[in-house]
Amino acid sequence: MRIPKPPVTIAAIKEAHRKRGLEIETRLEEFSEVWRSGTDLRLWEEMVYCFFTGGCSAKMGLRSVEAVRPYLIDGSHETLMNALVGVHRYPRARAGYVVHSREFLEEHCGLRLRSKLVSFSDPLERRDWLVSEKGIKGLGYKEASHYLRNIGFRGYAILDKHVLRCMTELRLIGEPKPPNSRNTYLSVEKTLKRFADGINIDFDEMDLVLWSMKTGEILK
Repeated sequence: MRIPKPPVTIAAIKEAHRKRGLEIETRLEEFSEVWRSGTDLRLWEEMVYCFFTGGCSAKMGLRSVEAVRPYLIDGSHETLMNALVGVHRYPRARAGYVVHSREFLEEHCGLRLRSKLVSFSDPLERRDWLVSEKGIKGLGYKEASHYLRNIGFRGYAILDKHVLRCMTELRLIGEPKPPNSRNTYLSVEKTLKRFADGINIDFDEMDLVLWSMKTGEILK
């Protein structure tokens, strides 16, 4: 029998932040280190991880990246798909995301993701490019925010089901429905930022606090 989780309240958030603050800071520093020392291949691997987590769990994404790591640069669709069979829920579709996006990025920027990402002076434009560019498959605003956070960028909300459920319990939003447009995503993101500022918790730390309250873990 599943034990029900306690309700999400401001007091509970502050206590969770107090208890897990060091763990959260350490994880955010690990993300920053990816940007400081990571190669373009590592940045590509992190993007693939976010392809794999969309509609699935973080743990499934981690297992899937491990399975395809040797094939990220030149693996065919069939090779990637076979590696994902029994590991990911959608092996054919996700293998297609990898191949399609890799071909686009190789043509568009030589897969030099670092130079492309730093070319944007506006943080919103950086994320918009990842989402709106038809050559990149598998990144909506949630996944693009997840990707940017995981490679060391700050200031993006990852509005997944856990965070949205917390926001609903806090009555910040009416229902835990994923935002279905850019404007809606930005609106909910701003609501979460105002809330974080109001209780003096760093915005990027808030995301991990809420996620951990629902999952019991601090993952990627």
